[in-house]
Amino acid sequence: MEVDKATVQKLAKLSKLSFTNEEENEMVKGLNEMIAFVDKLKELDTTSAEPLMFMTSSNTVLREDEVKSTISQAEALSNAPAKDMYYFRVPKMIKQK
Repeated sequence: MEVDKATVQKLAKLSKLSFTNEEENEMVKGLNEMIAFVDKLKELDTTSAEPLMFMTSSNTVLREDEVKSTISQAEALSNAPAKDMYYFRVPKMIKQK
């Protein structure tokens, strides 16, 4: 598979991104390098390799669930810089076009 400018433009449109002509060229080059790397990995003989369940040999240490006291809603909101009766008020971060 080879990535071209049309593919990058389609991906940019789907992800609502915009690239300059220079950035498109860099994206084409970078994506083609990634695909070439993955294709190179496909050449490896993995028939004798056993599948891994974990990346390390140590097992995950689980802890017992404990019931702990929590703070009330009023206590949680007591130091909030902005609140709306029962909720924290935060500034809007996402703008839609």
